[in-house]
Amino acid sequence: MLNVRNVTKEYEPGKKALKSFSMSIPAKGIFALIGRNGAGKTTLIRILATQMALTAGSADLNGLNVIKDADELREIIACVPQEGRAVGWLTPRQFVVSYLMWRGFTRKDATARFEKVLKELNINRYADTLNRLLSGGTKRKVLVGMVMSSEAKVLFLDEPTTGLDPISRHELWNTLMKLKKDHFIFLTTHYLEEAEVLADNIGIIEDGRLMALGTISDLRRKVKYPYSIKILSDKRFTKPKKGDIIKGVDGHYQIVTTEKEARRISRQLIDKKVRFSMNPLTLDDIFYYIVKKPIAEENYVNEEEHY
Repeated sequence: MLNVRNVTKEYEPGKKALKSFSMSIPAKGIFALIGRNGAGKTTLIRILATQMALTAGSADLNGLNVIKDADELREIIACVPQEGRAVGWLTPRQFVVSYLMWRGFTRKDATARFEKVLKELNINRYADTLNRLLSGGTKRKVLVGMVMSSEAKVLFLDEPTTGLDPISRHELWNTLMKLKKDHFIFLTTHYLEEAEVLADNIGIIEDGRLMALGTISDLRRKVKYPYSIKILSDKRFTKPKKGDIIKGVDGHYQIVTTEKEARRISRQLIDKKVRFSMNPLTLDDIFYYIVKKPIAEENYVNEEEHY
């Protein structure tokens, strides 16, 4: 199990990145923590990976405390930090093999592991090219390959697919799906589709607090309605007979409602030439619903009103 109890991180007086953050999840499969930039994702993953001290609270992984048992914990974990960089004046081969030898592998074993993982990530042709000459996405793959090739059973990946093109991203997804059979992978991401495809459990963090936790089915039940309409206009619209409505900071609106009501509203919006999108509830919709506050009742438009 991964247990986080009332973890707070205060960088300076009055500036808290995490605010009594608590959760308990099985340390198996893939857990995805999603949130906006600045929500506290990187701070939490750095604390759990023993890279940063917490201000208050406690956290343990498989019974090992992240502060008291940090040395022992580091034997079973590997991490790709968000700001991680492959050493520019080394090649991927030199970089990864050196890392593995530092972890205790022989040169022979380290080289064999390096060759295997680079084929899996489809970057073996760059094995002897200086890291500084590689594209941003390939550099990211080298870092992911580095931790994949270790014996660590727990992998912390902080936004691992940032900078990857869509094809490379899907290739990495396939690799992570294979890895999760015998690893625990804790990843942060702002690609909500990524979390929906990969994760066995998902946490939503906002302003340093845990807003929701569970499987995608658990999160869908929090919304209660199966369909979402996003209105890409600042025009007024009628209040749904069933459902909830949320106003985003960008001025757009989201309606979550039943399928029948979604079709009725969509016909009205088409007639009035209002730009919108409609779809069955996705993680993107769930996230938007959970982190935004419903607009005040007085902001609804009366059913009889017209433009």
